[in-house]
Amino acid sequence: MIAALAFYVFAAILIASAVMVVTSRNPVHSVLFLILAFFNAAALFLMAGAEFLALILVIVYVGAVAVLFLFIVMMLDIDFVQLRQGLQRYAPIGAVIGAILFLELLFVFGSWQFAPDVATLRLNAVPADPALSNTEALGRLVYTDYIFLFQIAGLILLVAMIGAIVLTLRDKPANSKRQDIAVQLARAEAVPLTKVPARTGLDKLGIVRRKLPEAPKPKKVAHEAHGHGHHDHEEGGHH
Repeated sequence: MIAALAFYVFAAILIASAVMVVTSRNPVHSVLFLILAFFNAAALFLMAGAEFLALILVIVYVGAVAVLFLFIVMMLDIDFVQLRQGLQRYAPIGAVIGAILFLELLFVFGSWQFAPDVATLRLNAVPADPALSNTEALGRLVYTDYIFLFQIAGLILLVAMIGAIVLTLRDKPANSKRQDIAVQLARAEAVPLTKVPARTGLDKLGIVRRKLPEAPKPKKVAHEAHGHGHHDHEEGGHH
């Protein structure tokens, strides 16, 4: 009873936080809701007996990926007004793609069938081989039975990363400094290497140091002129 209640609580918070990730206007809030979704998903993995996935989700995704997302969102300073300028023009294309994805989901869930022995499975599932650990069983399942699906998921993530870079990349001004690899690696002239004898002065090798400019001399304060004027003033007053 307690396990079932905890499952529904974690699942409800996970779905609510996932919806807030998509619907939040502030991208920082979206990342924070994403972190909340990761924690609840980790709790569900723990209840299902997949402790390796739960720890990976917390350590890797929450501790590294989500924090990196947060830093990037705060540093990019994205102009959302500029991003929404072409929304009306591309809205029909987005609607068509969304409808296609929705139909695909309907086909997948329509043909979904539960295993005959699903009701007899325990909440904390263990591998069929007692000598096989949970991590090793997961590795065999992902990298042996579903290796092609795993590679396709990686390609989809790569396309999503490239799309995010293209959407957030701004046009740089013409006077901005750019790196030209060909010019940087090219050599206009060869520089010969000379073997310098030990304990040899620069003058013997024909290397003359450039003379440093002399330091400006301090200006003299005109105390003598001021003293002569004061003395003449006294003599004039005496006469």
